[in-house]
Amino acid sequence: MAEEFNTESMLDMYLFENTQLLEQLQETVLDQKDADCFDEDSINEIFRTMHTIKGSSGIMMFDNITAISHKLEDVFYYLRESHPDNVPHVELVEHVLEVEDFISSEMEKIRNGDSPDGDASEIIASLDKFLEMIKNGTAESGVEPPPENVHTAPKQFYIAPMATSASHFYKIFITFFPETEMANVHAYKAVYALKEIAEDILYSPEDILTDEKSGEAIVKDGFKILLQSQSSEPEIRELIGVGYDIEKVDIFECKAEEFLRGFDFGESEPGAPLARIDLESSVEDIEARTNKTEAEEKKPAKPAIAPGDFVIQSREPGKQKKLAKDKPKGEKASFISVNVSKMDQLMDLIGELVISESVVLQSSDLKVPGLNLDNFNKAAAQLSKISTDLQNVIMSMRMVPLANTFQKMNRIVFDVSRKLGKDIEFVMIGEQTEVDKNIIEHISDPLMHLVRNSVDHGIETNEERKESGKAGKGKVTLAARTEAGKVWISVEDNGKGLDREKIIAKARKQGLLDDNKPDSAYTDKEVYQFITLPGFSTNEQVTEYSGRGVGMDVVVQNIQAIGGTLEIESEPGLGSIMTLKIPLTLAIIDGIVMEIGTSSFVMETGAIKEFTRVKESMMIHEPNGDEYVMIRGECFPVLRLGSWYGLENYEKSVENGVMLILEIDEKKVCLLVDRLVGEQEIVVKPIPSYIKKVKGLSGCTQLGDGSIALILDAAGLIE
Repeated sequence: MAEEFNTESMLDMYLFENTQLLEQLQETVLDQKDADCFDEDSINEIFRTMHTIKGSSGIMMFDNITAISHKLEDVFYYLRESHPDNVPHVELVEHVLEVEDFISSEMEKIRNGDSPDGDASEIIASLDKFLEMIKNGTAESGVEPPPENVHTAPKQFYIAPMATSASHFYKIFITFFPETEMANVHAYKAVYALKEIAEDILYSPEDILTDEKSGEAIVKDGFKILLQSQSSEPEIRELIGVGYDIEKVDIFECKAEEFLRGFDFGESEPGAPLARIDLESSVEDIEARTNKTEAEEKKPAKPAIAPGDFVIQSREPGKQKKLAKDKPKGEKASFISVNVSKMDQLMDLIGELVISESVVLQSSDLKVPGLNLDNFNKAAAQLSKISTDLQNVIMSMRMVPLANTFQKMNRIVFDVSRKLGKDIEFVMIGEQTEVDKNIIEHISDPLMHLVRNSVDHGIETNEERKESGKAGKGKVTLAARTEAGKVWISVEDNGKGLDREKIIAKARKQGLLDDNKPDSAYTDKEVYQFITLPGFSTNEQVTEYSGRGVGMDVVVQNIQAIGGTLEIESEPGLGSIMTLKIPLTLAIIDGIVMEIGTSSFVMETGAIKEFTRVKESMMIHEPNGDEYVMIRGECFPVLRLGSWYGLENYEKSVENGVMLILEIDEKKVCLLVDRLVGEQEIVVKPIPSYIKKVKGLSGCTQLGDGSIALILDAAGLIE
């Protein structure tokens, strides 16, 4: 039967669901990696996860994934049934993560359109060896092992009835959540799971594989199954339990003649009432109707009121009870999955809407003297409010928590610490902080590098920690918080910290220091920034995971590409803190529009500390051409944007221009521009790839008059 239907429509659902299951599996395992053993709930959860992946992979005919998931299911089936005491926990954790890695890599191949052709034989053999080891330990203790968890590949899904005295007959009714997509696929997964214990199985609707519209009927009317099996009701519920797609499972045992009557639960003889099994209602509703029927036989008939139509509200003093309609079922919160590309397209359209709004509101036709624009201004204000609300909604839709990214770092700490033989505790704080999805894609690699460096070069070995008198494990803390429109993500370790003298010596050797400036004149922050330069490393021994500093220039470049910065703090012997400051989103920002000559530029509002005008007497001119300005007793370097980019007709006199004091990471510079135009929302567009990258520019945008303005990168100008 598997050859008779097309799996294309099921592939996306398969990848989506199993990706979620694998993420949950990894989180469960890593949360208990430091425990002595998995608790009972975790064992059951891992068993169900592997059983689900095995079943869905079998449907999709991905044999290697089916085989490896079944083998890990065997291990946890044995753990669940026998409760052995001799299980090496860390080794089991490594086996589970190894299986998770294999399945994830195979799913990535499927996602890219390739064939999942990975060889799982070695992993399966190691799982067999592990299972045999814990079984032998159980046998030595005199505990009888449970029966084998046998999986037989399906040949067909209808098995001819062969009832025995041990056979039971069940009528099963499955209710799916209203928001469940492709319910026919979920229904088929239930059938696939039950076939392992089925002597006979029938289901309705029966065209769940050939008719995609059957999914709508299943969500609306439920899914019915007739099952003949020697298994008990609890065993059936193990196979088709309530989950994120199934809201309720009703299982009723019946007689053979009722089973043979199929889905027609009518009367057996004319006039003879038959105890009908109501698969449409819950047990509570059936009991309530029974009690109600007995009571109504003694009372006169009254106008029927549909159950659940009314609820009794609390009565106020001196008033009678008041009946109020329940909220319609349609108001129940529901969720759907949306392709990210559609979200990006919607974000682009909203950006175009913002630009079009600026074009309309800044049109030169509105500047004709004598026009009465009261009504227009009211409508424009309402339009601006709606467009702002629309931006906020789509922004919130694109925001995703950092939990998955942080969980990947948890895995990295576990793997690297095991290979390096270091005992390290990993702590996550603020993992529910939300960031734009595009931002997360940009910070994953830099964050991975910082965490690896903390584990490899930051945390000492167990022996070194004992020698230095440090008690307890090494500790890496990954924390996130939102502040001033930015997300702060810090990687903190309690290791040996950065060696200031070592860094200064290396910097002087590479010619990075001013010969006329003593070492003591450099602040710690300035010294620590040297490790972010290309090729700078104080690590004398190259390892698989590098040393703090190797590749740090790439980290800084990736962070700066999204308008972020990296701050480094350290205290010798106590540890280091690496802090990323990144924007919440990249799409739409608040900016200040300015002009230099005939060219327009935009600067993000958050980077500008102050606007000021200065006099020529406040300027300091160095022989080498550098300029500085004294403002309230503080000296700032001056950058003339017109000469910086070689523009024409820009204002040469500082007294006729405007100074913008920019501040990034406690570095300050005064930017001289001709005039300020105003503040507005800016839709960030990338600079076309055919234009050479220019220092100090991060993108471009379209202004209300249709002209193009370049977006200035404050960090690039200050460097």
